[in-house]
Amino acid sequence: MAYLKWDEKTITDFSDQNINSLYHQGYLFGRTGKGEMYQTRSLRIDLSKFVLSSENRRVLKKTEDVKLEACPLPYADYHFNIGKLGKDFYDTKFGSVFSANKIKELLTDKNKSNFNCVLVYTLDDSGVGAKGRSPLQSAVGYAICLQTNELLHYCYPFYNLKTKIPNLGLGMMLKAILWAKEAGKKYVYLGSFSRPTDKYKLQFEGLQWWDKTKWKIDITELKLIFN
Repeated sequence: MAYLKWDEKTITDFSDQNINSLYHQGYLFGRTGKGEMYQTRSLRIDLSKFVLSSENRRVLKKTEDVKLEACPLPYADYHFNIGKLGKDFYDTKFGSVFSANKIKELLTDKNKSNFNCVLVYTLDDSGVGAKGRSPLQSAVGYAICLQTNELLHYCYPFYNLKTKIPNLGLGMMLKAILWAKEAGKKYVYLGSFSRPTDKYKLQFEGLQWWDKTKWKIDITELKLIFN
């Protein structure tokens, strides 16, 4: 996946204060080297202004049996099947852009990964089909993330493409947004708006976008970029 990059820098100060400040200037962490950031047309949700739309509620209803757990990285329950799940997902959706080894690195090697949290999505034992399974067997999706005291960067999601759960990808994102709001975060960052396929990110209340100098709230203007 090609990313829109206006600037790049490498940091050594990983304090919440420094990361919050750089994200506020349109920078994001990626999956390359430790400390490497790029400035882009970043998208974020101001959680003080976020409310669920009727469509959001419809998606959450369809994914109500999927539960979210936030786990710290390095991920103690990593298994090679998780890396394979991620590779298969990104191969199918975007072409060969994400190796199983890179996913393992992001989830298990704090000296190479810029991320500190993985959201694990499982089927509730009281729901459909998960009873008696291990967490690995019950897992339907993961999202590699960064969190600070102020923000959640929802970054690299992947899920089982063979699942019969409708709208799972969007449901995972919505559950992450609600989790961040309940955790007292100010913002959820959704990555960049750099391809026409990113338009699905524009449906959330409280959305803002970085235009190279400031944060803007006019989504109509943003939609015109790929028209």
